[in-house]
Amino acid sequence: MKKKISSSSLKIMFLGTVILFVAVFVFFGCSEDSTTPSNSVPELTTAEVTEISGTTAQCGGTITSNGGAAVTARGVCWSTTETPTVSDSITRDSTGTGSFTSEITGLADETDYYVRAYATNSEGTGYGSVKEFTTTRFGTVIDGEGNTYQTINIGDQWWMAENLRVHCYRNGDSIPNVTDNTEWKDLTTGACCNYGNDELKVATYGRLYNWYAIGDSRGIAPVGWHVPSDEEWQELETFLGMSQSDAEDSGYRGTDEGGKLKESGTNHWYSPNTGATNESGFAALPGGSRDGDGSYAGMGYSALFWPSDEINASIVWSRRLGYYDSDIYRTGSMKHLGFSVRCVRD
Repeated sequence: MKKKISSSSLKIMFLGTVILFVAVFVFFGCSEDSTTPSNSVPELTTAEVTEISGTTAQCGGTITSNGGAAVTARGVCWSTTETPTVSDSITRDSTGTGSFTSEITGLADETDYYVRAYATNSEGTGYGSVKEFTTTRFGTVIDGEGNTYQTINIGDQWWMAENLRVHCYRNGDSIPNVTDNTEWKDLTTGACCNYGNDELKVATYGRLYNWYAIGDSRGIAPVGWHVPSDEEWQELETFLGMSQSDAEDSGYRGTDEGGKLKESGTNHWYSPNTGATNESGFAALPGGSRDGDGSYAGMGYSALFWPSDEINASIVWSRRLGYYDSDIYRTGSMKHLGFSVRCVRD
């Protein structure tokens, strides 16, 4: 015979079931709430791109959250495609959160690039927003002695934007540095000098060379470069606006083409530095010259440059820019004079 369960017992059993259910709910609910949230990749922003040149730029970023795990690598990544990743070119700029600055190098001139900041932790890599920038038409070249020169694209030519400073030929042979006036004026072989025999002027104005150094088969230009011909000078002048007939003439020619070549202002040029805009980026400086008697003259007043080809055995075409002129003077000059040199890319 089955035993009948009282109503009071049923109530107790029901209450116990409810209590057990609540306890299980609370236990598992609390356990779920107390679980540590999963980590994520870092969060960060990309800085603006600044200090853009033909081969370099500056960027960086700010890491606002490490995602719950330590940041083990950070920097910027860049490429010519619109979504650069760490599989492309990158910088490595320490670890941790906060702001950082990155130096981007090895770029090609006049090229569109895309860059963004990145940060990596154990969960993966996070990225900032993409920034676009374009490198300038300036670049650099290094000669065989380790001197670095800014370069500039003008039309279809690449020119040095600084005067040559070498004191050796391309094969390593020394170009004699002749300081004595009498010795200089009697030379028929290659030589160089520093204006006023002052080595401190070389960094800014370069060295002066007689034409015999230009014509020497050992070469004075860096590898991949050469001293421009008179025709290459004419190509530069006509690109800047000079008529071909003027370019082939002698004396003062053109209108404002010399001003487009000269460094603007009076930091190096004497006033008034007529018409100087440096629109071309050539940045011609008034390095002066060494005259026929071996004396120095013209620093601050004039910039004189050799081409590579001769008129005859004694005379070579040359170029002169003056502080009172915005045109360009072309004339024949004796080979033993001392002028500046700009090189053009092969």
